[in-house]
Amino acid sequence: MFGLRTDDPRLKPMMKKLKEIEKQEEEKMNEVLEPKHWKLNREQFKECVACSVDLIVQALQNNLVIPLWGAFVDEIRIFYQECNEICDGTVASYIPQLARQSPKQWGVSICTVDGQRISFGDSKAHFCIQSVSKAFNYAIAASDLGADYVHSYVGQEPSGRFFNEICLDSKNKPHNPMVNSGAIIVTALIKNTMNMADRFDYVITQYRKIAGGEYIGFNNATFLSERATADRNYALSYYMKEKKCFPPETTSLTDAIDFYFQLCSIEGNCESLSVMAATLANGGVCPITNEKCIDSNPCRDVLSLMYSCGMYDASGQFSFSVGLPAKSGVSGVMIVVVPNVMGIALWSPPLDKMGNSRRGVEFCKKLIAKFNFHNYDCLLHTTSNKIDPRRRDIRERDAVMPAMYVARSRDMVALRRLYMQGVDLSASDYDRRTPLHVAACEGDLNMVKFLINVAKVDVDARDRWNRSALDDARFFKHTDCVEFLERAIARPEARRTQSISSGDSDNEDPPTETGHRLVFGLGTPDHP
Repeated sequence: MFGLRTDDPRLKPMMKKLKEIEKQEEEKMNEVLEPKHWKLNREQFKECVACSVDLIVQALQNNLVIPLWGAFVDEIRIFYQECNEICDGTVASYIPQLARQSPKQWGVSICTVDGQRISFGDSKAHFCIQSVSKAFNYAIAASDLGADYVHSYVGQEPSGRFFNEICLDSKNKPHNPMVNSGAIIVTALIKNTMNMADRFDYVITQYRKIAGGEYIGFNNATFLSERATADRNYALSYYMKEKKCFPPETTSLTDAIDFYFQLCSIEGNCESLSVMAATLANGGVCPITNEKCIDSNPCRDVLSLMYSCGMYDASGQFSFSVGLPAKSGVSGVMIVVVPNVMGIALWSPPLDKMGNSRRGVEFCKKLIAKFNFHNYDCLLHTTSNKIDPRRRDIRERDAVMPAMYVARSRDMVALRRLYMQGVDLSASDYDRRTPLHVAACEGDLNMVKFLINVAKVDVDARDRWNRSALDDARFFKHTDCVEFLERAIARPEARRTQSISSGDSDNEDPPTETGHRLVFGLGTPDHP
């Protein structure tokens, strides 16, 4: 519903506590030899959600970055299915490990900056990230050493040449970190006083932090194949050595190139890479762990480089038509970043003529055609009819009418959300009718109980015709609501705001101030 997963690291303490309570309750039932379902009591509930309450409240108040998550996912599913029909493109074949990939494989994963996640297709299949590593290697190097130091060795300018061409800029530096020459220099800067094993361990550790603990591995066969077909990269490296491009700590050209190939041979999947892309979208903070992994300025800089240089020889065309930072690799992987919103990982081995995933590029075009994610869709006076999935429903911005509307729609989820947002559920319209009047007219007993037991509205409020909610329930012959409202009104005035039992032992007192933020849909059919 909200897009949060039960295995989200932020919910781990809650899930662990739930399992502990479940085990305790099952042991009790086994002792009395009376198998039955059990339910959390109020204290157990509060104990479970205490560690994760901020995230739960954020979700229940509909304050996640994509509020209408279900509708957004439906559109993404359509894009995925349409792109699945694409059959053209050629799988990279310069090394056997890439050539063996099935052209039918197609995976999509999305992770928002709030940790909302969705995946389709082969999202868990492992593949080498190849040139996508260039973006994260630069971010790691710039965070460790500072952007000024890194750019004393490598430029920021799109080269306008092939990504593996043997050329340097006017200052005898690689043009940018996204071409092979620049990427080799950047990897040579990372922890270059350590031995090779420690350097690799360091980078893998950083990758796993950026991925929030999702899968990151290493494919040794790909590394060996890359090294066996490395003539062009060796030629680039010797040329750069002649021009004194390497830092003085680089004493072995073979080690420098091997380290570059090792990082290209790191494995991931769509799910882990979507979290890594979302970390870039979130200013360097991993959205599912809230850990700061990349400094803010390097994060900004790598997005700028991805926007201008990230899609091989089609970078200009992609930034023009899609307008988002992206990085691709010859394994068919692409990451796309919507700043402050989400990261997207796409994987499909067949490549277009520019070396980018054929399905991945088409998916991005469909995404931009539907949603206003293009960098310049935000311009004033636009005639675009694109959807902004970040926009909240106008009904949620109104102070009184949303409650009347959701009562008429019998939408308990929306009513709880309004309550969590602090909306006054006893407020009346111009006829002095309240949401309780409307709920009674609709005969929604759960909603009536919620308004009285939890929101503590006036059970005997009168409209302009001097009618109460009980009068409306009687008029429409909603017997269960009539019985409950009669018991509520019959109680002494001093106790009327207390919980009104309907004879079901599952009905408990409503949350006090300490439990106010904990009200969400864990109720039984007889009690909200």
